[in-house]
Amino acid sequence: MPGTDPQRVFRKLAMANRLANARLHRICALLPVAEMTAPRPAFFGSIQATLNHILLVDRFYLTALEGGRLNKAALEEARHCPDLATLALWQAASDMRLLAHVEELTEAALCESVAVDRGERVQHDRRDDLLSHVFQHQTHHRGQIHGMLSATSVPPPQLDEFIVGDDAAARAEDVAILGWSEDRLMR
Repeated sequence: MPGTDPQRVFRKLAMANRLANARLHRICALLPVAEMTAPRPAFFGSIQATLNHILLVDRFYLTALEGGRLNKAALEEARHCPDLATLALWQAASDMRLLAHVEELTEAALCESVAVDRGERVQHDRRDDLLSHVFQHQTHHRGQIHGMLSATSVPPPQLDEFIVGDDAAARAEDVAILGWSEDRLMR
């Protein structure tokens, strides 16, 4: 029996992340702009601002994971993204960047220390811990958006059937829209 493949786990999480973000953005696109930006009782105050925050944090950690320095301009651009269409394009690019990063990793690379430039200090953490944090962060804030959507004219989407084989039928449309195959997702 083969052992656990940590790279496979992170690859599947990155793919599930892309699928969930794409589905969430398609649902949010059905909302009038006023509902996207309406003040809501949430950390960032609106659906749009929460989506922007997800992108901002992804950019922050991806830059570090790829060996880069703090890019304040890219973070400010994400924080102030004015509309869902632009944000969806930027998030898709970020999600695919994350997937590409994970697909290149070896087991040894997952254990490497990564320097995270926070401006006033540099944090050092293992790559696998940072990746786990990124996926947890996205899931957490997508959950908040899911809750906020419950108070809008558009029902929230199902966001948790992307990793196991038995969920193939539930994700088939999303996999097709992204141009992926079940074989790629389940390998």
